[in-house]
Amino acid sequence: MEILASRMLIRPADYPKSVAFYRDLIGLAVAREYGAGTVFYAGQSLIELAGHGEPSAAGTQVGRAERRGMTLWLQVRDVRAAQAELAGRGVHIARTAREEPWGLHEMHVTDPDGILLIFVEVPATHPLRRDVRN
Repeated sequence: MEILASRMLIRPADYPKSVAFYRDLIGLAVAREYGAGTVFYAGQSLIELAGHGEPSAAGTQVGRAERRGMTLWLQVRDVRAAQAELAGRGVHIARTAREEPWGLHEMHVTDPDGILLIFVEVPATHPLRRDVRN
């Protein structure tokens, strides 16, 4: 099997509200729109909001539990600058930026469906930025 492409597909409970969140508040660029869906650029990946089909168990106890387990990891150059920019757009910051024990700088936001977005800055000295081969 050969994987040619991938994207995260989200079926939100309120499609227009989620499109506005990702486009206007988070500031993701639109890759394409197709009547009942919007695909956003997210670094080397894509995030697709589908306004068709069944929401991913939205509004149910199971659905909320499933979404609590879903996380988007979004790397940015400067997490504190991203935090200030998002707060300036009216985005609620669920957890402010701080350095984690594993060395990454992280800030948390949740989308309208409760999906956790972790904005991550990888410091220059972190192993993710260094060639650790012998």
